[in-house]
Amino acid sequence: MAEGIFTDLLQRCGLLEQFRVCSAGTVSYQEGSAPDERAIASAFRLGVDISSLCASGLDDEEIQLCDWIFVMDHENHRDVSRLLGQENIDRLYMVMDFVDGRAGQEISDPYYGSPDDFDRVARDLVMASEQILLRMFDYYPDLALQAAAFETFQRQERSGD
Repeated sequence: MAEGIFTDLLQRCGLLEQFRVCSAGTVSYQEGSAPDERAIASAFRLGVDISSLCASGLDDEEIQLCDWIFVMDHENHRDVSRLLGQENIDRLYMVMDFVDGRAGQEISDPYYGSPDDFDRVARDLVMASEQILLRMFDYYPDLALQAAAFETFQRQERSGD
């Protein structure tokens, strides 16, 4: 869901061409499989189609090319930290790190839960994606100037809509 939700946000802001967004697991036993039907349904309720995405495993070489890396839980943070090495750890974040009051918090895997758990994760990912993009605007001010919907996005963010 994270890849689809962040990609949708970038597309709405006219920034998709500026990014390469991908999602990968630290274990590849699900590689090539489609998203869970409950994840597809939760994303769809938010207007995001993730049905064409498929699972992939984390590539040791590709991870070195990433500028920003976000993980959902502490176990994945530990696994990715090992792959990155101490010299690159500053590129690794928990996905909720930029959400006020939620830094360091995990987003739990909803797989063994209910459809409501998938909806909660989807809402958390929307919130996290918005805050991640705002943080990226701080690091890359020219990016904010290119965002077609940036002013609208900022107004919505400030008003809580």
